Parts: sequence; C-alpha cells; structure tokens
Amino acid sequence: MAAAAAIDARGTAEAEWRDAGLLEGLPELELPTGPVVVVAAHPDDEVLGFGGTMATLLAAGVEVHTVCLTDGEASHGAASASARAELAARRRDELRAALAELGSVPDASAVPDASAVSDASAVPAVSAVPEPVFAALPDTELDAYEYEAATVIGGVLDAAGAAVCVAPWAADLHSDHEAAGRAALRACRGTSLPVWSYPVWMWHWARPDDSRVPWHRCGVLPLSEAALGRKKAALARFASQLEPRGPELGPVLPAEEIAHHTRAFETVIR
Repeated sequence: MAAAAAIDARGTAEAEWRDAGLLEGLPELELPTGPVVVVAAHPDDEVLGFGGTMATLLAAGVEVHTVCLTDGEASHGAASASARAELAARRRDELRAALAELGSVPDASAVPDASAVSDASAVPAVSAVPEPVFAALPDTELDAYEYEAATVIGGVLDAAGAAVCVAPWAADLHSDHEAAGRAALRACRGTSLPVWSYPVWMWHWARPDDSRVPWHRCGVLPLSEAALGRKKAALARFASQLEPRGPELGPVLPAEEIAHHTRAFETVIR
C-alpha cells in the first residue's frame, strides 16, 4: 500500500532531475557487443527504460531480444474477463509496433553509404527486433510467479547466447517491476552474465539525493538524436497507456511521466 501511494502521489518534476546533472555526474557505460535480452514486466516497460539504447544497439547490428512477462491486462483497473483479454491483445500489438519503430528495416534505397557518413548515429537502423517472447503471466500478480518468470527468461538467455540481461530494477516500488527484476537476477544466478537494471517509476517517487537509490552503481547511456527519435516514435505506439482510461481516470503515462523517459540519455543500475 505504501508503494502504491508513492506511485500515485505527485511525482518529482523532470526539471528537478535535469538540474541534478545526471549525464555529467554519472559514468558513461560501454555498450555490449553481443546479444542483449531485455526483460519487461508489461508491454512498454522495455521502451520506457531502455528503448533508446535498444535502437542504438540495433543500429550497430547487435541482436536485441525481448521478454514480456505479462500482457499488462490490468492497467485499466477492474474489468470483465473479455475486456482484459481485449486489452492484453491490444497491448501485445502495441509492443510489436513499438519494437518495429526501434529497429525496423528501412527501404534499401533510403540507406546511405556508411563510408560517406561521418556521424555513425546518422545511419538508420537496419536490424529488426525478433518477435517478443510473451510469457502471459498474470498482471499485478507477478511476485507469485517469479520462478516461472525466471524459467522463461533463462530459456531466452540461453537461446540467444546473451551477453547482457537487461531488466526492471528490483527496487522500483511497482511490485511487478520488482518481481521481474528479481526473476532476471535468479535466471542469471550462478552465471557470469551481467544484469543491467533500468528504473521506470523511480523517476517519479525518488529525488536526486534519494538515499534509496544506489547512485554508486548507476551509469548513463547517451542517445543520439536518431536513437531518441526512434524511442519517441516507439513510445507513441502505446496509445492504451497514453489515452485517458475513462471519464475520471487519466492515462497511465501522463506527459510528466513521459518526460522522464525522453531524455537524451538512459540510466541503468549495475
């Protein structure tokens, strides 16, 4: 209940985060060169927290695989079984469309000669994200299915030959995000595979000097203008989360929350 109250409360303004100078104050991380598996609790988490870097990796020809543990069918509150099923299908389609924005294959005639382009970030992405793995575990109940989630994640990591696993931060306060983070850590336990964690709701409830955030383990991943543009286009695909949910219910992701996720960099916790 305390976590829900923190998420529902008025959040930290993006201007406050901007003034904190995270891009200048945190170390810049090197991008992985091998396959990356990105885990999400709900369709849109992966794009919110890591979408720009996914676009950057795809532009560099790195394989990016995604695992979505729930279909996000409970995002609009109480509803009939048929309404939840309809929302689940819609959110799956939104995720597919969003991933296509991050790494869709452009028309060959539109791809410039890389040797003639001085800025590598100006070369459009040519890799596509494979079909997401949908685990279809119950939304809002993921903490009861961590073992099943870890099994799914582990299978994708093995199949992809992953070099890095990227997952929601296990202290993000949202119970599904935390369960997804713990499941990823469980799947990588006993291996040398690094886990990078991306925060989503942390930007809402935390403050720049918040002692609950392990700033000493944080690093930033700067985004080119092209990568940020792809991320913004991908986020726009999640209409179900951007539109009001009802006459007296605003969107899941209002403009002030989207602002946290459309910076010129992304942050991960290692």
